Amino acid sequence: MVIFKKEPAVTRLSVISTQALAESRGGREREREEEEEEEEEEEPRVMEGSVSTTVARYIDRTYDLLSSPSTAEALSRVAAVFEVVRAGVLVPLLKVAVVLCLIMSVMLVIEKLSMAIIALYVKVFRRTPEKIYKWAPLSQDPELGSLSHPMVLIQIPMFNEREVYQISIGAVCKLVWPHDRLIIQVLDDSTDLSTRELVQEECQKWSNKGRNIHYISRDNRNGYKAGAMKEAMDLDYVKKCDYVAIFDADHEPPPDFLLRAIPFLMHNSDIALVQARWKFVNANECIMTRIQEMSLNYHFKMEQQSGSSTMAFFGFNGTAGVWRIQAINEAEGWKERTTVEDMDLAVRASLQGWKFVYIGDLKVKSELPSSYKAYRYQQHRWSCGPANLFKKMTIDIIMAKKVSLLKKLFLLYNFFFARRIISHNVTFLFYCIVIPFSSFFPEVIIPKWGVFYIPTVITILNSIGTPRSLHLIIIWIFFENVMSLHRCKAVFIGLFEAGRVNEWVVTEKLGKALKTKQVSTAAKRSPNKFWQRCLFLELGMAVVLLICALYNFIYRSNQYFIFIFPLSLSYFLMGFGFVGTHIPAAK
Repeated sequence: MVIFKKEPAVTRLSVISTQALAESRGGREREREEEEEEEEEEEPRVMEGSVSTTVARYIDRTYDLLSSPSTAEALSRVAAVFEVVRAGVLVPLLKVAVVLCLIMSVMLVIEKLSMAIIALYVKVFRRTPEKIYKWAPLSQDPELGSLSHPMVLIQIPMFNEREVYQISIGAVCKLVWPHDRLIIQVLDDSTDLSTRELVQEECQKWSNKGRNIHYISRDNRNGYKAGAMKEAMDLDYVKKCDYVAIFDADHEPPPDFLLRAIPFLMHNSDIALVQARWKFVNANECIMTRIQEMSLNYHFKMEQQSGSSTMAFFGFNGTAGVWRIQAINEAEGWKERTTVEDMDLAVRASLQGWKFVYIGDLKVKSELPSSYKAYRYQQHRWSCGPANLFKKMTIDIIMAKKVSLLKKLFLLYNFFFARRIISHNVTFLFYCIVIPFSSFFPEVIIPKWGVFYIPTVITILNSIGTPRSLHLIIIWIFFENVMSLHRCKAVFIGLFEAGRVNEWVVTEKLGKALKTKQVSTAAKRSPNKFWQRCLFLELGMAVVLLICALYNFIYRSNQYFIFIFPLSLSYFLMGFGFVGTHIPAAK
């Protein structure tokens, strides 16, 4: 009989656990050894292409994430939401934008056509100011001598104008007018002490030659140009003067300037301002100055001429003009509330019932900004200031009692709204935003007359003022479209009185450097590093427009890419600084 001995359960479990634990440890050790062997084998490969391996792993993980059912479902939901937003918001919004831009385009083209018709009428029928107003040359009276000439004050405001101060001072001191009936004020707000010394020496030189010239400087720039002229007008000897002529530092009036302008004021008691035209000494410096010449010639030949011939009103250009001091005083003098103190004074004087005269054949030499940076600052001031003034003076114009309803409408609609608000906004919003972005929305249809015919008419009207530059008209179109970005932005800054609303940067001048081959040659080379010249706002617009052009070229049949591609290229060129001249930085 065999008797089996029963072992305790605890002992059997202990044996089994010990064996399982040993096997588990052995398995983990074998796995660890295998992993170490695999890592030793893969280590050289990882070291050789660690970057590419990491990128590949991220791509794999991204692909797995995107291809997962949950991600696909989320993307489909996003796409569905976008389609709803696109159909319910973006398409209607873009359609509304198209309608508004078309309305503004029609308003603008009507405004430009009306000015062109008036200017053509004046030219064909020779309706010169001498035929409209009383004018007679000043007669020489032996008994009265120089007393037959009224006392005239001349103001030359300047700020660090080292290159051009001699131009204006010398030209003013050579004006044909009795020296004892002429007072010259050089208003120098320069912060550069060496420039101040040079200007003061120039004034002293002409004073030694018998000119009644006063050098006036301030220890601050309160009110900028308007502040300097306002303080100078308060001096006692100014009370002896009847008229004041104003010239910027780079302006060079002809010797007979006063002889031609003053008689209008003497023989017509209701005339407050006589404005001359600018003639540009550096128009051929570069393509940018040629384009500026086209735009400014249009301004003088169309805007100033039509305003003078119809409503006896236009915006004072801030220089190359003669004011009746009585009119300045009645309009409460120079004000510092905007960066367009000249336009501000002109509007206030007009509301007092005064008339203005523009003399198109009286030309004053001046200089155009030849660097893109200087031009951008100038255009910001010229676009922001009028918009800000429009906001400040709308109520004053409506409530004015000395002018007719017709003139109020002219000031509010023609002078401010159409020319200073609509013109800048429609150029940028329509041609740089709405038309390019319509490529993504086949539902949005823009009529051909809005895309092609109206811009063609506007372009032709702007170019006829400068026939010699007709071959540059395509370049002018794209240059103006790029500049419309800054003008449109400046308009909204002026309307909403944002941060840069009162920014005043004096336009950089070359002056004497234009006449020296060494400096002029150096100016055409960029001394700055490439990336320091980059303008990211322009470059950002260039990228956006390039995407729109590519999409239009691939998916649409309206061929807008023919316009959008070169527009994008223009933004790239100007964004990388390949426009204008580059002034060597002082070391």
